[in-house]
Amino acid sequence: MSTRSVLVVAHTGRPEAVRSAQLVIQRLSEAGIDVRVLEDEAADIGCSGVQSMPSTPAAAEDAEVVMVLGGDGTLLRAADLARPAGTPLLGVNLGHVGFLAEAEREDLAATVDRVVSHRYDVEERMTIDVLVRRNGAVSGTTWALNEATVEKAERERMLEVVAEIDGRPLSQWGCDGVVCATPTGSTAYAFSAGGPIVWPEVEAMLVVPISAHALFARPLVVSPRSVVAIELVPSTPRAVLWCDGRRTLDLPPGARVEVRRSADPLKLARLHLTPFTDRLVTKFGLPVTGWRGRARQANAQNAQLDGQAAAGKTPSCDGFPSAAGEQPPGQER
Repeated sequence: MSTRSVLVVAHTGRPEAVRSAQLVIQRLSEAGIDVRVLEDEAADIGCSGVQSMPSTPAAAEDAEVVMVLGGDGTLLRAADLARPAGTPLLGVNLGHVGFLAEAEREDLAATVDRVVSHRYDVEERMTIDVLVRRNGAVSGTTWALNEATVEKAERERMLEVVAEIDGRPLSQWGCDGVVCATPTGSTAYAFSAGGPIVWPEVEAMLVVPISAHALFARPLVVSPRSVVAIELVPSTPRAVLWCDGRRTLDLPPGARVEVRRSADPLKLARLHLTPFTDRLVTKFGLPVTGWRGRARQANAQNAQLDGQAAAGKTPSCDGFPSAAGEQPPGQER
């Protein structure tokens, strides 16, 4: 029987994350699971009996899951390790919004128990490959889980860009930038820029102009098979490419950024604790007062039927109760 192992990644700048990591390591170790931590986090976590690993994808290889304790930034950092290794991420949100995390801090004990008993599913999230060309030659490549954003590098000057979809020009925008996002990233930067929220299981790419000075500057939802290109007009100031707010490339005037679906998705461990709709309501504090819902309506109807049965009445075909044994009006034999 092979030995089970879990890589624990924590935001060691937060005392709560460190304490949580120590509790997780203790519980996993007691269950006979080997625990790995990253070398640059080991001293802050301070647990004995764990394996210290370099901060490379090798740390996640052959691990059952990468358990992440922190906010979305910590989970995105861990994604750099987990995606090449093909290891699923399981995030416990100790930050603020935390859309990428599967569980909240109050679910920590239950989450560890789920890992120990292997009671979770694994789903794949779409990622994007990003390629930068300069004078036709490739000058850089990277990837993103949430979004790739072309942004102006000089605050006082707008960018002039041309958007292209599947090899055809769409429009030119004077703008602060353009966000190319995945469904997972629809609740991140693209949301702040005015893009739509896309349910995670929907396969699509989003193109969202940022503060565009144009009549046609609506967010776009395109096919996951499309190739999106953003070209900097040669006369525009230099720009910068940000991917997930972590990886960056400088873009000189005339540069071209191509975004397409990646063949390598990111795996997420899912506990199915909270439906995505409920997560939106909780994270954004959305008003749902007055909602009755099918379940509540069904319960009310069942209670009404129980009351009729107790009174010796049966429901009629037109929805009105009638005395037991009587025919509804107009239906006498």
